Amino acid sequence: MPKTIAMLDDEEDILELVRTHLSRAGFKVETFTEPENFLKYLDRHRPDLILLDLMLPGSDGLEICRYLKRAPDKASIPIIMLTARSQEVDRVTGLELGADDYVTKPFSLRELEARIKAVLRRLETKVNGTARKILAGGKLVIDPEKYEVQIEDKPAELSLTEFKILELLTSKPGRVFSRDQILDYLWSQEKVVIPRTIDVHIRHLREKLGKLSHFIQSVRGVGYKYEE
Repeated sequence: MPKTIAMLDDEEDILELVRTHLSRAGFKVETFTEPENFLKYLDRHRPDLILLDLMLPGSDGLEICRYLKRAPDKASIPIIMLTARSQEVDRVTGLELGADDYVTKPFSLRELEARIKAVLRRLETKVNGTARKILAGGKLVIDPEKYEVQIEDKPAELSLTEFKILELLTSKPGRVFSRDQILDYLWSQEKVVIPRTIDVHIRHLREKLGKLSHFIQSVRGVGYKYEE
């Protein structure tokens, strides 16, 4: 069954180009120019990935991203931001809100396809089989099959990127993973290398771990590790 991509962008010519290209690549593509219709669609359907334009007339794509990542039934849907904003602060803000990747306009359709496939591969990649991991004296439970995390018996709403980082670090407690190793695991050859990318995701992950955040430790000048 083809993967479904839901795309929100106010530029109809871009929507048509992306829809045509991705359809030829084997995806099912649903396109929207209005945030209201897009959100109504998401209330009834669950796409495999969202392409979200940040520059929307009368609406802020970052606010839509924030809403989606706070909605329990939508938070785990991966999001790739489409933005004409070239400033790093805008990209970092999107990543902090839980977006999984970004593409800056104007973009290559082949690059966009590669980014989409890279994010979807991360959904299918497992670090250490599919067994549930029970850590921190039973306070942290990771379920790779369901992409779910529980902290002290309460569900934690992690983005796909945050989940994969946590899964990677906990796969080998005590081992230090460099930022490059984490980037390679997340994005492989299609990785997005901008300053602070991994640091942003780690900070967001720690916030969601709450009382357990100290188990994600920084190793100065190297990277990060999970250690109880």
